[in-house]
Amino acid sequence: MPLSWNEIKKRSIEFSKEWATESRENAEAKSFWDGFFNVFGITRKRVASFEEPVSKLGSRRGFIDLFWKGTIIVEHKSRNADLEKAYAQAIDYFPGIPEYELPKYILVSDFNKFRLYDLEESTQHEFELKDFHKHIHLFGFIAGYRKRDYKEEDPVNIKAAELMGQFHDNLLKAGYKGHELEVFLVRILFCLFADDTGIFEKDIFKDYIQQKTNEDGSNLGPILALMFQTLNTPEKNRQSTLDDDLNLLPYVNGKLFAEQLQVASFDSDMRKSLLKCCYFDWAKISPAVFGSLFQSVMDQEQRRNLGAHYTPEKSILKLIKPLFLDELYEEFGKIKTNKNKLEEFHKKLASLRFLDPACGCGNFLVITYRELRLLEIEVLKLLIKKSEAYLDINLLCKLDVDSMYGIETEEFPARIAEVAMWLIDHQMNIRLSEEFGQYFVRLPLKKSASITIDNALRINWDDIIKKDSLSYILGNPPFVGKQHRNITQNEDMVVVYKDVNGAGVLDYVTCWYIKAADYVQGTQIKIAFVSTNSLSQGEQVGILWDILFNKYRIKIHFAHRTFQWYSEAKGKASVHVVIIGFGNYDIKDKKIFDYTKPNSEAHEIKVNNINPYLVEGRDFIINKRSQPICNVPEINFGNMPNDGGHLILTNDEKEEFVKIEPNALKYIRPLISAKEHLSNMKRWCFWLVDISPDELRKLKETAKRVEEVKKYRSISERAATKKLANYPTLFGEIRQPKNDYIWIPR
Repeated sequence: MPLSWNEIKKRSIEFSKEWATESRENAEAKSFWDGFFNVFGITRKRVASFEEPVSKLGSRRGFIDLFWKGTIIVEHKSRNADLEKAYAQAIDYFPGIPEYELPKYILVSDFNKFRLYDLEESTQHEFELKDFHKHIHLFGFIAGYRKRDYKEEDPVNIKAAELMGQFHDNLLKAGYKGHELEVFLVRILFCLFADDTGIFEKDIFKDYIQQKTNEDGSNLGPILALMFQTLNTPEKNRQSTLDDDLNLLPYVNGKLFAEQLQVASFDSDMRKSLLKCCYFDWAKISPAVFGSLFQSVMDQEQRRNLGAHYTPEKSILKLIKPLFLDELYEEFGKIKTNKNKLEEFHKKLASLRFLDPACGCGNFLVITYRELRLLEIEVLKLLIKKSEAYLDINLLCKLDVDSMYGIETEEFPARIAEVAMWLIDHQMNIRLSEEFGQYFVRLPLKKSASITIDNALRINWDDIIKKDSLSYILGNPPFVGKQHRNITQNEDMVVVYKDVNGAGVLDYVTCWYIKAADYVQGTQIKIAFVSTNSLSQGEQVGILWDILFNKYRIKIHFAHRTFQWYSEAKGKASVHVVIIGFGNYDIKDKKIFDYTKPNSEAHEIKVNNINPYLVEGRDFIINKRSQPICNVPEINFGNMPNDGGHLILTNDEKEEFVKIEPNALKYIRPLISAKEHLSNMKRWCFWLVDISPDELRKLKETAKRVEEVKKYRSISERAATKKLANYPTLFGEIRQPKNDYIWIPR
């Protein structure tokens, strides 16, 4: 396990004093770097080698002073030597190093001065030996610490998913598939992350695979199985004959490694694929983003546009901030000077419980938990500052992943969600360790997020968590309009809506509104869902909100009006959505977040009430009706060709056709639908209502098209369409007015 920052700092001061006067490069350099690594609690010979041979440009052979593959190159010179030349020498080795072993850092030193180059961030830092302790955090990567501000859309997450995708494909191609493949991949992900973040001793997983497995991969499967078994065995129960390096693996628990899997068989390419994953820096991934990306590696089609398959953190924050986070920070701001109230507030944070009833890979739960832990850190800063005694951070940290609940229909995303919660928990523990100088890790895993694999619309949520214990419901349930629902989803609609007239036109996401509204009756639970904007416009409003208002007494607390929900990545998914926050009780301070354009930033409006059309005003709905409310003609659907496209012409096709058969021009009319009107396009159709048989025979090219319409209709499986084959000159449905009319693009 990593040393605490307090211990690392103490060792760095001792190291600086010990080597303050040394100057001989060859005589003491190796001892110097052994001592340097010892500052961070790392045995140098386990991770890095001296005088590593490597081919340089021009087939020359060189020797790297110290090389930790995939992490750092060290070039050491005598006191007062030129560090620029030392850096150039290090760069000169790069062509001879395999890509996945290339270092992320270069460190050059002359005993007295250090210069650290971060190759990924393109930064450099220089300091003297006596100030080593002041710059110790620059070397957190050695001990397994990584302070990182996650960017909203970071290519590193996609790169990580692509590496896992290649590894997955190799296993699948070899016949390792299904449930075992899914569990195996989740375990590998945990080990990769643990190797880079201090859950394991630094790089022990990578080193064991590289050093103890055959290059042809023949013994890799059994060794991984033994590693998984070791991770599932408490240290006191392990065999005395177990390999010493394997015995360094901690007992993980959490049931992650409990199931016995079929041993996977590897070849040399599969081993290389895993090693490439091992050399990647998994400390950089965002568990919130990576979960969805990791799921998508199972589908090669989805993987082509990886960035289109995850929810940006910025979009998730649009939901959780007004749902609970803004309110918590406001409360924190009011009581931060009162120690007793701070302690009560801390207990409140620990008591909060969250449910995502369509959690997928856990994105919303991960971000929710991360934000709560960040708030807890702010609370602990003040509590520790106000206490004169030494406080053990292990005892003070109250929040844990068992506060998060989810429901997911498929096993693989559910397992990813569980692991993602452990990963974000560890990242926040590292953040806590950096903040207070005490190392904090939760091993063995004693608690986990509660992710239930089931159909959320067919089960009682009270069986997942008693509603008296729950604080918030949140998430992004599947949208799915009526035309795209599958058989199971249509059956779900019937179960949820029972005998509600007209419910078939509702989007699938509305089922979660009904389930949530029923579940929270008589409670103070707050709910917020991302939804299609159809829920706040048109005929869906009258059906859905009539139930929510009149049966369940729901009140809207906040709303984001229509905005664009998308990823900036190539192949991005884009849909127009709303976020609606609501509960079974009213509140005073309601907010509407409005957008000038769907892709612009929101501006907040404080309002007295929000109606289901997401505007300020009293609660009302406009119900669907088939008769006009005054003496005007009824609205009707337009004409429908049902012709297989044979009566329709594009603008170019029309021009070409008239050249061939100019006498047909009087039978060609403009065809205007919503698409043409809204996009300023031109389309044409054959309107043969008044054509005589004799005239049609003269128009041979037109007659050919009519014959194609007849063939198209006659082979249809619909009886009504078959009958229309007897009238191939006419549109399938004709509702063309003979007088002036108002045309409405649907």
